[in-house]
Amino acid sequence: MKGFNFEKNLNHQTQAVNSTVAVFEHLEAISPVGVDKNCINPVLNREEPWRRFSDNILKIQNSNRIPVKYSGSNILDIMMETGTGKTYTYAKTIFELNKNFGIFKFVVIVPTLSIKAGTIDFLKSESSREHFKEQYGKTIHLHIVESKKGNKKSSKSFVPPSVNSFVTSGNFEKNSIQVLVINAGMINSDSMQKSFDKGLFDKYTIPFDAIGAVNPFVIIDEPHKFAQSNKTWENIQKMNPQYILRYGATFQENENLIYTLSAVDSFNKNLVKGVIGHITEFENGKNAIVKLLDTDGNEASFELIESGKRKTVKLVKKESLHKVHSEMNDLVIENLNKTKVVLSNGLELKKGDKINPFSYAQTLQEIMLQKAVKHHFEIEKEFLTRDVKIKPLTLFFIDNIEEYRNQSGYLKTTIEQLVEAEIKQLLKTEKDEFYKAYLEKTLLDIPKTHAGYFSKDNSEKDEAIEQEVNEILHDKQAMLDLENPRRFIFSKWTLREGWDNPNVFQICKLRSSGSEISKLQEVGRGLRLPVNEYGNRVKDEQFYLNYFVDFTESDFVDSLVSEINEKSGAISIEKEPEKLTDNIIKKICEVYETTEDDLLEVLDDNNVINRSNNFKEGGFNYIKKNYPLIFEGVGSNKVRKATDTKKQVTVRTEKYQELKNLWEKLNEKVILEYKFDKEATFQSLLTDFFKAQKKNFSIEGLKQRKAKIEIENEQAIASEEISVLDNEVTPVSTMKYSDFIKELSKTLNINLKTIHQSLIDSNIEINQYLNTSSIRIIKQNFDNYLMFNAIDKFSIEYKKVSNSIHPTKITDSEGKILSEIPASDVGVLYSDSDVANNYFFDELFYDSELEKTNIETEIKEVVVFTKIPKNSIKIPVAGGKSYSPDFAYVLNFDNGDKKLHFIVETKNVNGEDSLREEEKQKIRHAEKFFNGNIKIDFKTQFSNKKIVDLIKEITIKE
Repeated sequence: MKGFNFEKNLNHQTQAVNSTVAVFEHLEAISPVGVDKNCINPVLNREEPWRRFSDNILKIQNSNRIPVKYSGSNILDIMMETGTGKTYTYAKTIFELNKNFGIFKFVVIVPTLSIKAGTIDFLKSESSREHFKEQYGKTIHLHIVESKKGNKKSSKSFVPPSVNSFVTSGNFEKNSIQVLVINAGMINSDSMQKSFDKGLFDKYTIPFDAIGAVNPFVIIDEPHKFAQSNKTWENIQKMNPQYILRYGATFQENENLIYTLSAVDSFNKNLVKGVIGHITEFENGKNAIVKLLDTDGNEASFELIESGKRKTVKLVKKESLHKVHSEMNDLVIENLNKTKVVLSNGLELKKGDKINPFSYAQTLQEIMLQKAVKHHFEIEKEFLTRDVKIKPLTLFFIDNIEEYRNQSGYLKTTIEQLVEAEIKQLLKTEKDEFYKAYLEKTLLDIPKTHAGYFSKDNSEKDEAIEQEVNEILHDKQAMLDLENPRRFIFSKWTLREGWDNPNVFQICKLRSSGSEISKLQEVGRGLRLPVNEYGNRVKDEQFYLNYFVDFTESDFVDSLVSEINEKSGAISIEKEPEKLTDNIIKKICEVYETTEDDLLEVLDDNNVINRSNNFKEGGFNYIKKNYPLIFEGVGSNKVRKATDTKKQVTVRTEKYQELKNLWEKLNEKVILEYKFDKEATFQSLLTDFFKAQKKNFSIEGLKQRKAKIEIENEQAIASEEISVLDNEVTPVSTMKYSDFIKELSKTLNINLKTIHQSLIDSNIEINQYLNTSSIRIIKQNFDNYLMFNAIDKFSIEYKKVSNSIHPTKITDSEGKILSEIPASDVGVLYSDSDVANNYFFDELFYDSELEKTNIETEIKEVVVFTKIPKNSIKIPVAGGKSYSPDFAYVLNFDNGDKKLHFIVETKNVNGEDSLREEEKQKIRHAEKFFNGNIKIDFKTQFSNKKIVDLIKEITIKE
């Protein structure tokens, strides 16, 4: 794996970026003056009398459905849930602020060294640098504030080198944006606050003063770690931040909140993995609790609660907790003060914190290790026998480092024994050539399957450990390389915040986390969507993070669900409200994509509320019936226990015969061929394409980029950014012409001479645009051109490549109908409402309210109809696209003597203008695919159209 491929214009990230950039739209930019002006940011004036800053914030809050509130400060808050790409989002924001307003000096502040390492790795990685350079033509120049190494003394003291280089760098470095990265520890260090002999700009001898002189934009990661009452926040103000952008999943208190991506949004929109909890319990239910009652700095008081009895034990430093409970013989008090006790395993206990002594029993560890290893190989076999492979990782949190690091340590020897046994068992039956070879290679060096990272490793000189740590902390690509047998990572909570690897599919918690920290924070290390062997994010299916805990957290899943919904403002219906609250209005507008005015009009027409928005009799029941999704919070399929049976939906097998002809036709294995009588004909088509693209190859086109920051107009921000950025070609040449057309030829799969001649005939000044961005955009636009011109300007033909049809999603290899299939293939939502009698499945699983209504609707002309299982049918469309309908209907018409096959694609939006042309082209391709062998009709159903009306239309037509 060479590196991760970052996706552009992901909706949730784009909206966060655009919301932030729009805050500064139309502000007066005050240019710096003086001899050092080239080293100083312009000032974006937020003061009176313009009021543009506050107006922009209020407009953005209103547009993003956030309670309107302007605090008057220079702080902007962007709330994004763990695993959704905060670092990418603020990195892209840096480039956008530079492009739009000329801001070129930023300070990124992180709370811990591990988060600092992750931030630096991301910003320095070749993948991210190439990704942003392709879009903006610039790279970030990092200045990293580090602690001073060594004891070298000199007669003169100098400002830290990173601060010096950051402050004195000028905007004449046209291709660089200056970013200073600093952690909380260094902010509070003496080296940032003392006066040095040699000053900057010949006047600033204190680093904070020098940084403040350049009017920096400050970005704060994990803002809940920076309380405004503490010393760190006070020191941040010494940097004279022009604006402070805070990015996090948790805030102690919001100021000027302009964007939110809640936990419910993240889970339900499949922006992160779902979670399955695996809970290991003792057979005899040994439920003991050890609680820290108090500590005065000299001794600590613990309370043991077991079998209904209580006892109190006092311990001093270096005493063993064996005195509290016999199972805790390997734990001692390492340190203590008046607020906390530090145990020998690194666990910090504050007053009131509880642990369970049986969490440290080796027998429990072994059970959990066995479960996690076995389940890892089940996942691995599934993912590494795919055509495009995904390498899964498992993360173990442990309490005893020596048991892992020592050559004969219990954890080390146990994991290697379990892995070796599991691989030998798999090799007895494995048929897949790649996976079998991968297992055989692994067997040659079992110790390489695991690695560890602990804070003490930073002072170790062991070369093997250094390599492990480097892989875990800094080289995700190496960790995910299919040549690398590494699968298992061991750590304390050192990797809890600021570290992640997208392919962590399991977390096994072999140690207690002590205090009641956020469950979302715990699972956050494994929530990101995975990447495949080519570094591309995989987002078209549901993935799960498997989380293994012991019996002390038997309520783990319930606690996680509660936290997700509480953080996201999900509506609770434990107590029926008397009034239609702002929170309920907001949730309905978000989930059902309507406006507040339209909603209130509907509720008024249906006699639900009075003028004061109080519910009339039965009014709240109307809300529950017509807007059920606002009460669901995170979907039940997103977080579930491993002990839950996997949801299956029963097939009404007796109905298959009526569906068989249509189903087998839909599942034919075909390829799409383009038909041209000679190369000259195709060359003419390509020339026409290039001529049509001429407007995109112009300097004037770049001015349209500003359009994407017009986010006050209550329009979908993501679609605007996509339509602008994806249709422009950057006027920069970074390639030779010969290399350019070779790469373009390979990308488009078109004869090189044909491309060359078509470019000449189209009269495009292509030499200004010889770069990889141009190739990508030409490819995208040519694919669309092929789709829209197929059939009319050139012929296409579907060629059968195999007579084999079965197995399919609903049949086995012999073509026999299955009695049940995974419910998730039919829909992620569930209702206990009755399905129509002629529906193919016996329960109601669905993905949208429109689909739910279809499945409930009984229509007498329908013989049988089915929701088409996900990823089961993709009809090829010119330009590399595909057509995947949602429903298949078999209808009686002509007095029941003939059958009509009807395919429906549902679109849960209230209008078809923006989709109609592309849908028409897809439908024409599908008609060509069926080629008259079966009588078939197509329709696109929008939310304002009932299925019964669509069917009436086609039966009348026939």
